[in-house]
Amino acid sequence: MSNTRKGQPPAPIDIGGRLRQLRMARNLSQRELAKRVGVTNSTISLIESNGSNPSVGALKRILDGLPIGLAEFFAYEPDRPQKAFYRSDELVEIGKGPISFRQVGEMMFGRSLQILKECYQPGSDTGKVPLVHEGEEGGIVLSGRLEVTVDEERRVLGPGDAYYFESRRPHRFRCVGPQPCEVVSACTPPTF
Repeated sequence: MSNTRKGQPPAPIDIGGRLRQLRMARNLSQRELAKRVGVTNSTISLIESNGSNPSVGALKRILDGLPIGLAEFFAYEPDRPQKAFYRSDELVEIGKGPISFRQVGEMMFGRSLQILKECYQPGSDTGKVPLVHEGEEGGIVLSGRLEVTVDEERRVLGPGDAYYFESRRPHRFRCVGPQPCEVVSACTPPTF
């Protein structure tokens, strides 16, 4: 059965959402996939947020890092999740290393919003190269101290402090102080 109505073009394919779901199903971070295929982390991030439309050749190169073929990629249609409530132990860990990113919901395919509980170990950061992607993000610091840099502006946030900005502005996060920092954040569209 066709998804198109008479006289209307087919709905665009969510290439970014498919790539994100397939990468996460293989327990790969954006950085790991980027390293495997020889592209920058920001390239993967832009594609996954649908901020960049890759050529067929570029997409095939990225899919080779999963590995999955083009036909299988375009045939992939995961079921949309119907679950509405999640216990703490049901949050999905999508980060590795000194920063934990625990996602609400296991499937982001077709979703517009991503909610994370983040935990930064002392001294950990998101990297020297600022993150840049389409969308918006915001968060509230629950405990510890988090240094947030957006463009050239830098602030150290403590419990109860918050941030909210357009994600295409270069940004970086770093835990400062001797204690881990916990944050609840949201971004749209999902970027991990």
